[in-house]
Amino acid sequence: MKAAVMRANDAPLSFEDVRHDEPGPGEVLVKTVASGVCHSDLTVIEGGLPVPPPTILGHEPAGIVEAVGAGVTDFRAGDHVIGCITNWCGVCRFCTEGRPYLCLKQYAGRPGGSKPRLCDAHGAEIHQFANLSSFAEHMLVPERSLVKIRDDMPLDRACLIGCGITTGLGAALNTVRIPAGASVAIVGCGGVGLAALQGARIVGAGKIVAVDAQPWKLELARALGATHVVDASAVDPIHGVHEATGGGADFVFECIGLVPTVQQSVMMTGRGGTTVLVGVVPVQQMVSLSAADITLQEKKITGSYMGSNRFRFDMPRYVDFYLDGRLKLDEMISARIGLNELNTAFDRMRKGEVARQVVVFE
Repeated sequence: MKAAVMRANDAPLSFEDVRHDEPGPGEVLVKTVASGVCHSDLTVIEGGLPVPPPTILGHEPAGIVEAVGAGVTDFRAGDHVIGCITNWCGVCRFCTEGRPYLCLKQYAGRPGGSKPRLCDAHGAEIHQFANLSSFAEHMLVPERSLVKIRDDMPLDRACLIGCGITTGLGAALNTVRIPAGASVAIVGCGGVGLAALQGARIVGAGKIVAVDAQPWKLELARALGATHVVDASAVDPIHGVHEATGGGADFVFECIGLVPTVQQSVMMTGRGGTTVLVGVVPVQQMVSLSAADITLQEKKITGSYMGSNRFRFDMPRYVDFYLDGRLKLDEMISARIGLNELNTAFDRMRKGEVARQVVVFE
């Protein structure tokens, strides 16, 4: 199969012929139909998340089941599926208390001594990213990395639900529960931020303030439900949010993952409000905050990992949201591309020219 391989950090992806093994016990072979291009993939390429090369990236997929391994009962050939990075074991503390997205074993691969799932043309192992590796024509994955969805859901839109939509929408619907009429600020209007914005709209937030430095993203945010926009390239974004909300937002969602925007987001949060950290700051960086500001104004700061999802419950519901018109996905797709255009896609992402790009396989 054709795949895009990360052979080194800070280098273009290599397009190669790669082999996948046959499905083992509890595994499913999926023909990849579409994969979103997520900023987390770029973070890995640039070394912000430690993933050793050679690796096939991509973790926002939708496809069709081709074969299943021994013991698989939840899927059969022909099923339409979405893949998710939060594979779950079902028995650890977090799974049994209803937080499977924090599962302690979610990135466990095959048992020791097993053949690798992926190897190059010479038989050398290629690492799998998050049990998925969707920048390839096929994926060999654990069955608990998949959820079956309706056949009438277009797969080039369904793939966005696999990461970006679930991360942003879930931050608004699951991590915190926004009461109707609350004020919300969204910092960063890429795919994740626009999903969080739509979550705020769906639950009936009052003022929804979109913050970004790209005017075209702010126009898109208005189309998806923002009531106010703040152009961070033209005005002080903290002042802009305070002015729009009358003293700071009840909920601020930081959806970029940069130290300065995390600090700004806490300062945009009003008294008694909550800052939700959705974007992933590179693991080697620390964020300095004013403890007095947090204490004296009783602000709360919480992380949101993958939208606090229970993906086999949440993702079919998000599909329904799209098909009944509540969730807008078509507007978020800036481009549909072929696999061999991925390096260009990451260049466009670096320049802030796109909301979401989708690799479509023939």
